[in-house]
Amino acid sequence: MGASRGNSSLSKSNGPLAGRDDVQAAKVRCGRQPRMIRAMRFSSKTVGLASAVITVFIWTGFIVIARASASRGLLPMDIALARILGASVILLPWAWWLMRPARLAGEKVGSLWGLSPLPLRQTAQTGFLGGLLFAILAYTGFFYAPASHASVLMPGSLPLWTTLLAWLFLREKVASTRALGLGFIVMGDVLVGGASLLMAFDGGEVWKGDLLFMIAAMCWASYSVLVRSQGFDAVRATMAISAFAFVFFVPLFVVLVGLQILPTQLHQAPWSEILFQVVFQGVGSVVISGITFTHMVRYYGPVRSTMITALVPGLSALGAVWFLGEPMHWNLLTGLALVTGGILLGVRQANPVPSNAVTVPGGKS
Repeated sequence: MGASRGNSSLSKSNGPLAGRDDVQAAKVRCGRQPRMIRAMRFSSKTVGLASAVITVFIWTGFIVIARASASRGLLPMDIALARILGASVILLPWAWWLMRPARLAGEKVGSLWGLSPLPLRQTAQTGFLGGLLFAILAYTGFFYAPASHASVLMPGSLPLWTTLLAWLFLREKVASTRALGLGFIVMGDVLVGGASLLMAFDGGEVWKGDLLFMIAAMCWASYSVLVRSQGFDAVRATMAISAFAFVFFVPLFVVLVGLQILPTQLHQAPWSEILFQVVFQGVGSVVISGITFTHMVRYYGPVRSTMITALVPGLSALGAVWFLGEPMHWNLLTGLALVTGGILLGVRQANPVPSNAVTVPGGKS
């Protein structure tokens, strides 16, 4: 108590001086804070590289886990529903909060009743290609073809489709080295997909999965080129994907299941399996990898972004052998080597995309 009173009297006697010291200290702190914040900012190269690493890791897990899920009871549409719900739980409230200041200011922003921050047309484009169609095609493909086929055909077909689409719509030139790499990719895809197509004459259905994988890759490549051409922000584009899928797919799923038109195994699957799919497929494959992939596209461009994923075929194929016990035949090994070599041939150092070229245009419907 005595020490407290002593300190109190001392502070009173030096009150003006102490006040000046406090003001000076506050100025010092204010002067230091911006420098600390600036020091914590990462360069565009660091963000691009980190986004590429995270994307490769999640895509590798996506292939292995999606194939494993095909034998655990849930149907393709069930997994797609879990993916959409998991992403929507995080992204839709985030999108609503993100647009709240503009709405309070009387501006007309976003679409789909405030769930998407992009205009309706762009929301439908990104949501249909990069969200709904890609997920349904890919998950259905895993019920026909093994993960080792997906390892070659999905990431392997991406450079092929993106090069063609970027050449058609963005007028990007194709260098001779990249063309050679694409030739290797085509040969690898033919070795894997062609072998399964020959088995179709004996009643095999693996070719159906291979075809679905390649179409799914085309959908994702279309999304990546759209991101570049329209200059979509990473977070807002991912929010738009989830908003479109939630508004259009979830009600349709409920109605079709209620009318017993669409089969489902949700009522028989354990809650732990459903929760796992919601977390990994929704939060991981959509929220995290969707944002990191878009950041990667912003820095490297659509073609080189897909070519950076050279590790995905090899890592996911090894994961399929190690975790799922899938065989690795000679055509798969050769196709994997050709696809990986083709992707590596196409990797070049990219120039950063100017920040004004990747902002969301307009923001009004």
